[in-house]
Amino acid sequence: MFCFQCEQTAKGEGCTTVGVCGKNAEVAALQDLLVYTLRGLSQIALDAKKVDVYTEPADVFVCEALFSTLTNVNFDPERIIQYIRMAMKHREDLKAQVKRAGGQTGYSDAASIILEETKEGLVRQGRRYGVKVDPIVDPDLHGLQWLLTYGVKGVAAYVYHAYRLGKKDAGVFSFIEQALAAPLDKTLGNNDFLGLALKCGEINIRAMELLDAGNTEAYGHPVPTTVPLGAKKGKAILVSGHDLKDLEAVLKQTVGKGIYVYTHGEMLPAHGYPRLKAYAHLYGHYGTAWQNQQREFNTFPGAILMTTNCLQKPLDTYKANIFTSGPVGWPGVTHIDGEDFTSLVQKAMELPGFAQDMPAKSVTVGFARNAALSVTDKVVEAVKHGHIRHFFLVGGCDGAKPGRSYYTEFVEKAPKDSVILTLACGKFRFFDKDLGQIDGIPRLLDIGQCNDAYSAVKIAQALAEAFNVSINELPLSLILSWYEQKAVAILLSLLYLGVKNIRLGPSLPAFVTPNMLKVLVEKFNIMPIKTAEEDLKAILH
Repeated sequence: MFCFQCEQTAKGEGCTTVGVCGKNAEVAALQDLLVYTLRGLSQIALDAKKVDVYTEPADVFVCEALFSTLTNVNFDPERIIQYIRMAMKHREDLKAQVKRAGGQTGYSDAASIILEETKEGLVRQGRRYGVKVDPIVDPDLHGLQWLLTYGVKGVAAYVYHAYRLGKKDAGVFSFIEQALAAPLDKTLGNNDFLGLALKCGEINIRAMELLDAGNTEAYGHPVPTTVPLGAKKGKAILVSGHDLKDLEAVLKQTVGKGIYVYTHGEMLPAHGYPRLKAYAHLYGHYGTAWQNQQREFNTFPGAILMTTNCLQKPLDTYKANIFTSGPVGWPGVTHIDGEDFTSLVQKAMELPGFAQDMPAKSVTVGFARNAALSVTDKVVEAVKHGHIRHFFLVGGCDGAKPGRSYYTEFVEKAPKDSVILTLACGKFRFFDKDLGQIDGIPRLLDIGQCNDAYSAVKIAQALAEAFNVSINELPLSLILSWYEQKAVAILLSLLYLGVKNIRLGPSLPAFVTPNMLKVLVEKFNIMPIKTAEEDLKAILH
């Protein structure tokens, strides 16, 4: 196997025997085969659109199946094989319709491959289509192709969530398929893929806009909300991941049952949405970031639902208590199709729950764009009077790799006249710190999940308009951490917007070659993090 799609990849180069995430070589090969078949399906879907063949079921499937290949999503070989075979079914159905409509009939190997019948055969096939087996000799072209692929994986995840909430855009579907099919076209060069990568950033903004609209129309705009980090005596369900629709379904199906529902990881911002916080049994937040789940889930006395990425290998001590939904999977873990969470609720009723109340500190969430922009006038006045000197957006992914203590130190050492905006699970390095206020404005503002980078962009654009400057002229610095492919998509969005001077860590992506990095530095002055002291001094000089 060879996989270098996440930040924690072995030696900063690539996992070759087993993934740091827990993915084994068999699963890696099957995921490689799935991506390859999705490239072929995408090629045919694009041709189908040219002759007005209806492609939406295939479009949505591409997004869900691609989502399943993100880091820490699906480790179940049988589920991945189901996705592979479904990709082939969509492919052949569309191919027949294209032929009947008089469209193209000749396709690449990816659009024509015949699958082996057995799992072993599929694994052998997958090993022929991995990252390292492409005959391309130009490492820069290779790196750009995978930059695009990993970026579009992140886009697909957001599009999948948005679609579940009734939001879609045909142009977004088409771009995802264009990006997946692009490496099949051997006439495309470095500049083509660099352009497509920046286009991916543009499309990701649209995808996040769709998801934002889906979430806010369904649940209301987030409002500042205090969330307890303790627990209540009684039965318990913990919901992790990112999918608010699944959380809503769990809340509906536990009304009146004496079960308290807790969020975990990037579900924390759910407490800020008015129509979710209206459920009195949505009590609080349990635990911290995804990489601590084995320790935290081991002590949770209830049932657990993983709705999206961030799954780690379940320990035997709680494996029978954990469930997956959507694209998530682990061998031997109960998977729930659809939105009937009866088995999850039954498991929660069987388990002891918390024996007593467990008081703890609280945190405040809900500073998405509506809440943040409602105090724009106060912010502008605070800046004009010298009360706020600088804004730092410190956010992104968290992870277990050493070096992430930088983000805690950065926030702790940021001057008292600065404001910290944060989003995604990177905030768990400092989310419970009391940084005080400036003129009634909290110094630590939790904007939300990783997809709420859309809110962060809107806030930055509003501040730039208020001060009549460009985003790059604002007293604003972006200090980002990355781990997986949604973070790649967000980074591409920032680059598309022309945002410069981004500091990125803990390490740079292994698929970024020295020449690619040189271009990023020249165009955007993107730079690796150093130490908190050095970076603060450089920013505030």
